[in-house]
Amino acid sequence: MSAYTPIKIGEKSVGLDHPCFVIAEAGVNHDGSIEKAKKLIDVAVEAKADAVKFQTFKTDKILIKSLKKCRYQKVGDGEEGSYADMIRRLELNEEMHRELFDYANQKGIMFLSTPFDNESTDMLDRLGVNAFKIDSGNLNHPQHLKYIASKGKPIILSTGMATISEIDEAVKAIYSEGNQQLILLHCTSNYPPHPSDVNLRAMKTLQYQFDVPVGYSDHTIGLPVTLAAAARGAVMVEKHFTLSRMAKGPDHLASLEPNELKQLVEGIKIIGQALGSTKKEPVAAEKEVADNLRRSIVSLNSIPQGIKITKDMLAVKRPGTGIPSKYLDLIVGRIAKQDIPEDSLINWDQI
Repeated sequence: MSAYTPIKIGEKSVGLDHPCFVIAEAGVNHDGSIEKAKKLIDVAVEAKADAVKFQTFKTDKILIKSLKKCRYQKVGDGEEGSYADMIRRLELNEEMHRELFDYANQKGIMFLSTPFDNESTDMLDRLGVNAFKIDSGNLNHPQHLKYIASKGKPIILSTGMATISEIDEAVKAIYSEGNQQLILLHCTSNYPPHPSDVNLRAMKTLQYQFDVPVGYSDHTIGLPVTLAAAARGAVMVEKHFTLSRMAKGPDHLASLEPNELKQLVEGIKIIGQALGSTKKEPVAAEKEVADNLRRSIVSLNSIPQGIKITKDMLAVKRPGTGIPSKYLDLIVGRIAKQDIPEDSLINWDQI
């Protein structure tokens, strides 16, 4: 396994020499509504994202009833109700998952989801997902990591809140099941994080440390940081989106709206084209420009046949289709074989 070895997810290859894979993270922004979830899929399709991703969980299996909401959840979802009440409202059953999985397939977009427990992992495996996404919160849960890895499918692991040693333990847990189809996502688990807390350069640290493809899971506001990650070589980016940031729910405020998601995908596509090759050489489109902007040796005045050419008879002007200026000293002292008009390109046949 190497950072340069692409990971196959469905029909798409994810790696350094391939287009950045864009996951449109619907998450729980469906608010428990199957119709909203389908609309989110439609938005992801319209934006031309590579995959649309949800979250799959059994509320009673992942948290205690007395757990309180985080600050950002209170802002987005309100003070009333417990964490468990909020999450339960956002839980989708297997029938709903099947309906969304089939709907995504009909629309031509890959369906992915993050399983938060073993039962949910089994459900997604039965659906036939192409890969498993593991959230940052489960990075230090080796039993969960191993269970997902045992399914033998590619794993996308977010690394928010984690130290290098914790990530190392997680990677070893996954590899212990014989599964080396791993993509790490750099992440800052705050909603939203301040740009100064993002540290995009850490993507290179992950790549060098673990020698796997590395991407970025983004929770910042807007497009700049996600686009910067793509420009820094993220093989995959994940970004939350919503039908409206005004909706009530924990994740809407830190999500993109439909037009922004479309702009993100378009921007990442342009960045991928612009990154291009490591070769530094002229491209075909520069030929005409080079001819016009570069300079050649020209006659400053008329030079009669038989005259010895001196430096004060010459100038260096556009276009660049004649003798390059680096040969100026070779022209000086030569004899004009024919009359050379004023302000004209000089060629070797004339001297």
